[in-house]
Amino acid sequence: QVQLVESGGGLVQAGGSLRLSCTTSGRTFSSYEMGWFRQAPGKEREFVAGIRRSSSMVYYADSVEGRFTNSRDNAKNTVYLQMNSLKPEDTAVYYCAAGETPLSRWHGSYAYWGQGTQVTVSS
Repeated sequence: QVQLVESGGGLVQAGGSLRLSCTTSGRTFSSYEMGWFRQAPGKEREFVAGIRRSSSMVYYADSVEGRFTNSRDNAKNTVYLQMNSLKPEDTAVYYCAAGETPLSRWHGSYAYWGQGTQVTVSS
């Protein structure tokens, strides 16, 4: 079993920055593909960013490309999402997820999920 705990959400003005963290416990963190998803009220959960086990590849949704940076520290069992130039449309609950399918943007590929952290961007 893998447990994931997100932190770092909050309220920020448009143009501001936040850094989300997701710390895991359980099976070896470095064996998992990691992803970030978000869900706004009344909308489906959508892919934000993903990172390979060895950090050899990072990939993003078009809506966040160039503004968000996904990284991981396998020694600390933690994955990060640095979010810059935030926009009101980035407002959502953000989730980290762990799975075994490389380069997946589909939430169904991820077996383990955190509880989510709220990000609110005011205009």
